Amino acid sequence: MEIAVDERIPTYSGGLGVLAGDTLSAAASVGFSMVGVSLLYRKGYFFQKIDEQGVQREEPVEWAVDDFLVEQQPRVTIQLENRVVTVRCWLYEIEQNEHKVPVYFLDTDLPENDPYDRSLSGFLYGGDDRYRLCQEAVLGIGGVRMLRALGYKKIDRFHMNEGHSSLLTLELLREISETKHEPISWEDIEAVRALCVFTTHTPVASGHDKFPLSLVKEVLPFFPFYYGELRDIFCCGDFLNMTYLALNLSHYINGVAKRHSEVSRMLFSHYEIDAITNGVHVPSWVSQPIQELFDKHIPHWREDIFSIRYAIAIPLKQIWEAHLINKRHLLDFVNRQKNIGMEIDNFTIGFARRMTAYKRPELIFSNLDRLKSIAKAIGPLQLVFAGKAHPKDEEGKKIIQRIHAIHSSLSPEVKLVFLENYDLALAKRIVAGVDLWLNNPLPPLEASGTSGMKAAINGVPSLSVLDGWWIEGCIEGMTGWSIGMDHFQKKEGIEDDHSNDRDANALYDKLEKVVMPLFYKNKDAYSLIMRSCIAINGSFFNAQRMLMQYVIKAYY
Repeated sequence: MEIAVDERIPTYSGGLGVLAGDTLSAAASVGFSMVGVSLLYRKGYFFQKIDEQGVQREEPVEWAVDDFLVEQQPRVTIQLENRVVTVRCWLYEIEQNEHKVPVYFLDTDLPENDPYDRSLSGFLYGGDDRYRLCQEAVLGIGGVRMLRALGYKKIDRFHMNEGHSSLLTLELLREISETKHEPISWEDIEAVRALCVFTTHTPVASGHDKFPLSLVKEVLPFFPFYYGELRDIFCCGDFLNMTYLALNLSHYINGVAKRHSEVSRMLFSHYEIDAITNGVHVPSWVSQPIQELFDKHIPHWREDIFSIRYAIAIPLKQIWEAHLINKRHLLDFVNRQKNIGMEIDNFTIGFARRMTAYKRPELIFSNLDRLKSIAKAIGPLQLVFAGKAHPKDEEGKKIIQRIHAIHSSLSPEVKLVFLENYDLALAKRIVAGVDLWLNNPLPPLEASGTSGMKAAINGVPSLSVLDGWWIEGCIEGMTGWSIGMDHFQKKEGIEDDHSNDRDANALYDKLEKVVMPLFYKNKDAYSLIMRSCIAINGSFFNAQRMLMQYVIKAYY
């Protein structure tokens, strides 16, 4: 549903779209033949405004499509209900290392379509079930038809990121059936499975779309969702579950971290689910000062991303000086925006991601008196927060309000700022400019998380609960620190009711006894950890390694 290719092109909402963009960028970096398909959103996700009471206001994003994308000639049609909907596409090319990867954005905003169908190119993740199903039909069915119209007649693999695009499997079945002039058979099912790869990205229920069959029959009356013996392939009870559709029609399935694959096998116990841990596209996320260090000490790092391990030999003084440039860049921006007077010598923590309950943005505020006492005893503390709440996530919006309301209660020991309209550009400032990256979701609900990887490549260590990628990336005291222990139990699943108190105390303990004393009393030791983040985690948790694993395990 989303691909992030440029901060000026609002075709993404968060991690899933950013990861898709990083994957395609990695393909361009290594010259791998790949094409991306998504929907065009003329009004974007939304522009976030935070008013004086801390209330999130969602405003449409105005942008000129033809300033960034090139309209393509082909038109294809799909049937929605009793209407024929025309689809066009726009091209964006990702260029890395003299290689290009095309990304096609599907668009229904054409005069020959009725107003409802034109609106399908309006908002990302907007509307009701009918609107969402229509969008996913444009993506899955229209996407395959557009690729054919563009000349992509022989595609080796179709890779579905989440179930949003899984209707493409039914379009592939239709192609086979029409070629043979015969009804769909089990052999056709196997042929489509051989073509398809599916990556599940979340154990959270809201990330798995399902639509009542009564609605599906209205919107897509021509597809065989309820064919006798094949019904269980297409349906899950009285619903079309997009995740199950992708699971049933893919030959390779994976989660996005080792722990996430364990959790996914619990959720979908009848399926073999492998693990390919996410990675980030280093050239897109590494800051200019760190890039300059790489260029000086590791000249061919862009061609050989794994050579970043040699960052372990970069002098600590140079690592620290590059970090201070990034930190000044961030704090100058913060102070211009909020006039809060953040200082470069003060320990600064970053927390920036979607504002939703399971990510526990408020965990560090569980005991304000203790947080202030830590700052008073060890040294000043600065907190930089950012993130959007989904327009329908009322609890997420309340979290933003509560965070906004407490900043005066923390002063002067702790300075807190919440930056509005978190996007790619702001993310790049924050992940490079803070001294510590905080991550404390409720285990095991964080499938992977990639913001800590982006921080690591810039020499910013993480303080995180042991969930998602951090179980693999945490070398205690070398690449960062853990919050508490790995309490995940396969039979219990989600943490118990006391996990918030336990994790908050563990967070405070680690800040008070380990992290902040190290920062304030031994900059060389802290710089050593920063350098290890780059050399150890940056050289592994990158999108080129991830893509290589997909090529070996899933594509061929």
